[in-house]
Amino acid sequence: MKTLTLLRHAKSGWDDPALRDFDRPLNARGRKAARAMGREMRRLGLGFDQVLASPAARVTETLNELAQGYGGAVETRFDATIYLAPVETLLGLVHGADDGDARLLLVGHNPGMEQLALLLSDGGALHDEIAVKYPTGALAEIGFAVERWCDIAPGEGRLARFIRPRELAEGLGPHD
Repeated sequence: MKTLTLLRHAKSGWDDPALRDFDRPLNARGRKAARAMGREMRRLGLGFDQVLASPAARVTETLNELAQGYGGAVETRFDATIYLAPVETLLGLVHGADDGDARLLLVGHNPGMEQLALLLSDGGALHDEIAVKYPTGALAEIGFAVERWCDIAPGEGRLARFIRPRELAEGLGPHD
């Protein structure tokens, strides 16, 4: 059994037009949302054997804030190919994950996170919710009845949860 968790970075700011997209930081709402998501992940007992993340500022800051809510830093491998990656690239990273790891967390950007969740999951109510909107800071967890990451195929995963920050704390929604 393999579990893939997809986390979209928290809400970032556009306050400085001189910044490259890669360098955009989280805004105050994004920092609050990431901490709330970390607390929820701790409450649910979510843990990961491997964490792959985009090195963009808004992702690294999301992970830092998430760690505050979670109660400790999560060891992360940053991979530049995740930055604004198309779904095919993200799927390739999943397929290449270490088979000794049962739980993989992938942290990145839309539209890739949303597209990957929709591609890999088998439908149902949570799938429909993701299709409507995969907001910043949201987390999707997909389970697969496979032993190797390379055997994960479209439509064969079961969405176990889809958590949006607005469901966790006051002042985090409904707008993205």
